[in-house]
Amino acid sequence: MIIFILKRIFYGLLVLWGVVTVVFFLFNILPGDPARMMLGQRADISSIEAINKDLGRNKPWLTQYLNYLNDLSPVSIHNNVDKESYWYLDSTKYSQHTKLFALSGNKVIVLKYPYLRRSYQSKKKVDSIIAEAFPNTAILAVTAVMFAFIVGVTIGIFAAVYKNSWFDKSSMILSVFGMSLPSFLAAILIAWIFAYLLADVTGLNMIGSLYTIDDFGEGEHLNLKNLILPALTLGIRPLAVIVELTRSSMLDVLSQDFIRTARAKGLSKFQVIIKHAFRNAMNPVITAVSGWLAGLLAGAVFVEYVFDWKGMGIVIVDSLEKYDFPVVMGSILFISVMLIFITIFVDIIYSILDPRIRFN
Repeated sequence: MIIFILKRIFYGLLVLWGVVTVVFFLFNILPGDPARMMLGQRADISSIEAINKDLGRNKPWLTQYLNYLNDLSPVSIHNNVDKESYWYLDSTKYSQHTKLFALSGNKVIVLKYPYLRRSYQSKKKVDSIIAEAFPNTAILAVTAVMFAFIVGVTIGIFAAVYKNSWFDKSSMILSVFGMSLPSFLAAILIAWIFAYLLADVTGLNMIGSLYTIDDFGEGEHLNLKNLILPALTLGIRPLAVIVELTRSSMLDVLSQDFIRTARAKGLSKFQVIIKHAFRNAMNPVITAVSGWLAGLLAGAVFVEYVFDWKGMGIVIVDSLEKYDFPVVMGSILFISVMLIFITIFVDIIYSILDPRIRFN
């Protein structure tokens, strides 16, 4: 198991290196001058050159790329003395770092947090921007996936057990409808129905984030009811997928020989379904759940925009509109790390749920 996990981490690092490379070169060949955008109407040649020098954009692409990798790596090489050096160990950038040992000259090996650069617009560190936005998206995504998983698996099991019944046919119709409904349209419809037409009954708001500021300006307070509608909207499509996957996987497992053997031994219907069929039918469902969770963690842009939910989706869209490339690049890399972590975690869960899988 340990060898398998180490291999998966190694492969994940290779994938992450590929993502870093593609993202860096993609956003460095796009049109737009960050220095001009930062200066606005005050832009002049000397000021533009000074900002480009500070950002390192006056260096060749290869040098910028190597420095970007150096900034992202937890173990990196820096110049410890020359403040004019492109590789200088600036304490304002690398606030949390530990010098491991010195190399020849003025170079040192440093252990630090990955540095995702600073926003062109707000000058805030990208990791601080992500730290503010990601918890809202994570809560929204996890709530939506939990709702979709619990309800979807339950409906899928009953649809498989009572195949060709009215319940089975109705669940398939609703499943197809849920998969074909675009997220932005679902968000508008749900907000209009439950927060406008039925506002007096539900007491829900059309817009609002997890924390809201009260009318008297006394500070932020937790408002969980604002989570209901966006989580419901996000959960519709994964719910539809999980229903169909659970149903088809359960039907396949229920036709296997070991299920007939379990029934022949006199086990109850509940024991056969839950203890034997359900456990062996969950692999494709878990794959779908992990994929949806990773996708929702990337930021449900339309849903967050409609409900004014302050998450990663809003941050990415705003950054793209303002050509704030460090924020976009940092967000993509953060999402990639989350996706790799979820993939490795799902592979471990496979071995627990399915005894036929062995890691050698």
